[in-house]
Amino acid sequence: MKIIDAHVHFSDVDRFRKTATEISKIDYSSEGLLRSLSDNRIVACIAMGLTETAPGRFPDDLAHTPMMPDLETEWPKGMFCCAGINPADLQARGRQAVAELRHVLSHPKTVGIKLYAGYYPFYVTDTVYDPVYALASEFGLPIVIHGGITYSERGLLKYSHPLSFDEAIVLHEDLTFVVCHLGEPWVMDTAALISKNPNVVADLSGLLVADAPTIRKKAAQTGEMLRLRQPLLFEEQYDRFLFGTDWPLAPLDAYVEFVKTLIPETYHGDVFYRNAIRVFPRLRDALALINA
Repeated sequence: MKIIDAHVHFSDVDRFRKTATEISKIDYSSEGLLRSLSDNRIVACIAMGLTETAPGRFPDDLAHTPMMPDLETEWPKGMFCCAGINPADLQARGRQAVAELRHVLSHPKTVGIKLYAGYYPFYVTDTVYDPVYALASEFGLPIVIHGGITYSERGLLKYSHPLSFDEAIVLHEDLTFVVCHLGEPWVMDTAALISKNPNVVADLSGLLVADAPTIRKKAAQTGEMLRLRQPLLFEEQYDRFLFGTDWPLAPLDAYVEFVKTLIPETYHGDVFYRNAIRVFPRLRDALALINA
C-alpha cells in the first residue's frame, strides 16, 4: 500500500530536536527521514513550514512569513511543504510579507498554507489573515490549521479550539480546510465541524508523541482506542481523514501501524493515500508526473 504522510516537520526548531532525541528516539535528519519513508513505502510527505530565530523561541513572533522547512539546505526527495504564516509578522510587514508569501506559493512544491492557531494569539477569523485566504483561493491551495493542544506552554488554547475555526470555514466555503491532529483533545468537536462543513477534513497526526514501544502499548489500550475511534465513527466519513505522523514527534513505522488499527482496513487506501491527493491538488499532479 502506498502512503502519503500529510504532516511532518523538517525545521531547525529546538523543541523538535529535543523530542527526537529524548522522546521519540528517531534520527531527525534528511537521512533519517528518507530511510523511514523508504522503509514504510511512504511515497511523499508534506512538511509544515516553521522557523524560529533563536533556539527555544517558537512560537517566534520575529519569524518571517512565509515560514518554510529549514532543517537542512536540501529537502529530501518526495518532500513537499505548506508555507507557514506568522500573523504577527504579517501584521508588521504587511505588503512585503504578502509579496514574499505569493512568491513561495508559486512554487510547485508548495502544496498548502499552514496557520499556527493557538501558537500565535490570533483567531483564524482575524482580518490579518484576509490576504492569506485570498491567495489560497487564487492558487487553489488548502488551508491547514493547527487544532487542539499546543506543543508549547506559551500557546493559548482558546485560539486552537476547533469550534473557533467554524466562522472562517463558513466565510470561505470555496477553500478546503484541514484541521490538524483531529483537534485533540476536542476530537468530537472536530467531528462536528466535518459533519457540518463539506469543505473540512482532518489529519490524524500528533495523536501520540512517543517512542515506538509506547505507541504500541497505547494501541493495545482499549479505552484510548475507543476514544479516538469515536470521531471516526461519528458519520463514518473516511474520505475526510488524512494520515499524518507529526514526525519527528513519533517514529513513522510505529505510527503507521497505530493508525491502521484506528481505520477499518476497507478504508486504508483512502486515508493513507487517496484523500491526500484529492485535498492537495499540486501533490496529485506532482505524483502523476513522477509515475508517468
